Amino acid sequence: MHGTVNHAPTGRPRGALRRLRDRFGPLPRWWPVPLCALLGAAGGAVYQAVEPPRYAATGYVAVVPGKGADPAAALGFAQAYGRIATSGAVLADAHRDSGLPLGTLRGGIRAATSPDAPMIEITGTARTPAGSAGLANAVTRSLARTGNRTAARTGAHLLVFARASAPDDPVSPSAPLATAVGGAAGGLLGGLVLLVRPRQRRPAVRAGGSVPAPAHATVEAGAVPAAEDAVR
Repeated sequence: MHGTVNHAPTGRPRGALRRLRDRFGPLPRWWPVPLCALLGAAGGAVYQAVEPPRYAATGYVAVVPGKGADPAAALGFAQAYGRIATSGAVLADAHRDSGLPLGTLRGGIRAATSPDAPMIEITGTARTPAGSAGLANAVTRSLARTGNRTAARTGAHLLVFARASAPDDPVSPSAPLATAVGGAAGGLLGGLVLLVRPRQRRPAVRAGGSVPAPAHATVEAGAVPAAEDAVR
């Protein structure tokens, strides 16, 4: 009788990643850079798609020197009032006057001054055009009132030079810009990963591809003929 011969598998099935590696070769060492750049670009595009747009409106407050006051002093007062434009006293007055939440005023107002002109720039940022203009106008009025309370002592008067108007376009980044910024950030992160990643050391191979034999094997091979000569 002929017995049934079972042919056992000669090797384990390999995964898809290993099959791709055998087919196309090992991945290059710089593979984290394009992968992180791709992930960053995708993240930037998703963020721009889910984040609602934001609008910014700007109003201006001018500092006018009083009669007989030094005109150059108005520039210094403008710098000082610009620093307190986002302080608690000004925002609290704007809250009482406009009814806007105090937290919204704190998070949506930015003030800037010019080194050349006694002008204070108040910018309001909100999710709607009308909301951004409302924030800016509330703070410009409040700042002017706050400064005029001490005009008798300082000799400088504040007036609303230009009211903020509702903007037409948002200030949020566009989809191409958000994608590009995300891709650049991801590529930078991939470069950092590449820098801190340890290098794989490869064994040194001599010319011709031959591998030197162990030292102990050479000694033993030479000892056998020497022993035979001694017996003879």
